[in-house]
Amino acid sequence: MTTAIPTQRPEASDREETAGRLLASSARMSYDPMVEVDWDAPIPDDKYGLTPEWSTLYGTRLWDELTEEQRITLTKHEAASVSSVGLWFEILLMQMLLRDVYDRDKYSRHVQFALTEVADECRHSVMFARAGERLGVPNYGPHPVIHRLGRVWGHFFRGANAYASVMAAEEILDMMQREFMRDERVQPITRTVSKIHVLEEARHIRFAREEVVRRLQGAGRARLAIERMNTAVVVYFVMKSMVRADVYTNAGLDPARARAEARANTHHQDKVRRSGAKLMQFLTEAGLVSRPTRLLYKRVHLI
Repeated sequence: MTTAIPTQRPEASDREETAGRLLASSARMSYDPMVEVDWDAPIPDDKYGLTPEWSTLYGTRLWDELTEEQRITLTKHEAASVSSVGLWFEILLMQMLLRDVYDRDKYSRHVQFALTEVADECRHSVMFARAGERLGVPNYGPHPVIHRLGRVWGHFFRGANAYASVMAAEEILDMMQREFMRDERVQPITRTVSKIHVLEEARHIRFAREEVVRRLQGAGRARLAIERMNTAVVVYFVMKSMVRADVYTNAGLDPARARAEARANTHHQDKVRRSGAKLMQFLTEAGLVSRPTRLLYKRVHLI
């Protein structure tokens, strides 16, 4: 099955114009998390780690049985798991951007914005690490097997699939953090970290989206098949890695029961599907969704 690529594509000359605007935006509105986040502020006992409706157990029988204290503890661990996966992917993203610009004209605005984005992602990585540390919960990260695969896969992370994967992973974090930053029930540190990430990632997502469309121009069927599968596999593993299974053990819950109820949680599945609609619309319009890859997106409830 071949999906038509949008007819309105940025021209190659638009790359410099877009990069110039994004560089100007970076100059006007960038944040230093070491200054913007009050790392010494106390962690309130009555605030959730993330918006409770985003908890993998919200809406389940087990959630209803938990005390308020247990719910808060669970969401702190879930927030740390989400942040640590974001940190892992930021590091892969920085590697990809640096490889991509290695042989390009360093005077170009495109390369200069890519380097600006690397600087942003460096700060975000430190910010995510400090947030998890400050919440007093373990450093989760993806499953060790996925972590090792990332080391290998990162070397093949290039072209349209690289930018599509970056954009998709950032959109997944963005769809959650937009709620976190506005929710007064959530820990102040989570809200501030989410706000900084959402505001700065808006530029990165714009940059990645336009690169995806540019780099798919003229792609043949074989290349499209590779781009589609690579993007879908990345999205699948990022979604699967968001909340590690040991979160439930560390939160003091029965891990077997918690995992079973989380897997069957239709409330969480529906929330992911609704929040990911914009991402899936873009991937479909860009020609990056096919019949085989739809199965992977369905497995993580994005469609």
